[in-house]
Amino acid sequence: MSIKLKRVYEPPAMDDGYRVLVERLWPRGVSKERAHVDLWMKDAGASRELRVWFGHDPDKWEDFRTRYFEEMRGRPEVIRELNKILSREKTVTFLFAAHDELHNNAVALKEFLDAHLQ
Repeated sequence: MSIKLKRVYEPPAMDDGYRVLVERLWPRGVSKERAHVDLWMKDAGASRELRVWFGHDPDKWEDFRTRYFEEMRGRPEVIRELNKILSREKTVTFLFAAHDELHNNAVALKEFLDAHLQ
């Protein structure tokens, strides 16, 4: 399995494979046609409370990851669905809206799945 990460605002590429938006909210200013999303997994995004608390503050990253992982453990149906997609698709690209490409829930989700789906 190959998981790639990409901002939803970047143009789609042939090597993106199956494109999954992993945000709870649809990104501002992006039409569904322009996004080229194969699946929008709202429940793979961080909860509203966690998003607001985090505020994309890199100083809170470690705590965010811990809390986000806990949220994901409580969503086994999301993990099952992602596991099915990852077993079926050669490449899956997680799309995210955050400006910070290192500190966002797509990065945390990839880390979580890498550790739990081996």
